[in-house]
Amino acid sequence: MQKNLSSLDSRLRIVLGAVAGLAALAVLFDGVAAPGRYAAYLGVASVGLLANGLTSRCGIYRLLGVSSRD
Repeated sequence: MQKNLSSLDSRLRIVLGAVAGLAALAVLFDGVAAPGRYAAYLGVASVGLLANGLTSRCGIYRLLGVSSRD
């Protein structure tokens, strides 16, 4: 699959993925009062965002025929 994310898009996804990962850990270790399943949701979102950002590829963009690449 071709790269289809711009450098800005990739960086934003990496930052959002890191924030989601930290939020998942906060929920998991009772730093935030929320149901435990939220940790799983945030963890999955974190992994997806980090994978997209680090590889500069987005499967949804590919399916839609969209590219933010320069």
